[in-house]
Amino acid sequence: MSELERIPAAGRRRPARERVLAAAARRFYSDGVTATGIDTITAEAGVAKMSLYNNFSSKADLVRAYLEARHEEWLAHYRSRLGRAESSRDGVLAVFDTYIDSAASDYEDGFRGCGLLNAAAEMPAGDAGRALVRRQKEEVERLMAGHIAALLPDRPDAARTMAEHLAFLLEGAMTRAGLEGDDSRLRHARAMAVSLLDKL
Repeated sequence: MSELERIPAAGRRRPARERVLAAAARRFYSDGVTATGIDTITAEAGVAKMSLYNNFSSKADLVRAYLEARHEEWLAHYRSRLGRAESSRDGVLAVFDTYIDSAASDYEDGFRGCGLLNAAAEMPAGDAGRALVRRQKEEVERLMAGHIAALLPDRPDAARTMAEHLAFLLEGAMTRAGLEGDDSRLRHARAMAVSLLDKL
């Protein structure tokens, strides 16, 4: 289960916004955005519906807050892994390792893949939430691109191409891992990334 989804023993003493967001995170990930109603979230958070609307203008606003919080949580885990990296190559692999960590988390109803992509898949074309997820995924690719650019300082085009290639590898592995409910595809993708990086 991700940190966003955990409820500490003293959870009821947390501000209503935090409790609502934590409850929404659990239900959106386990049941889906569309299938999760406001009443379910407020009941699980232990707040009145008015408390939810005092903190979020609409369900769509709550979904965006969920997407932003989930991405920020991922970035925090990535930065922690990056702090142990000894090279730019390790920096690329820190991205893969952070995805693996996510898959290995203790989710309430099992691992279902990327919460961001799952939510985006439920949104119509043109929805602001889809644009937010796209920007978040682009940021992950840019993180890898920065590390690869350091490995290939005189070959910027090759660095961009490799970053895109690894981003596709990573997201495809995450999709399959979500369908299969474990991290084995992500571990295989990491091994493939190591092989590709070793050829640079």
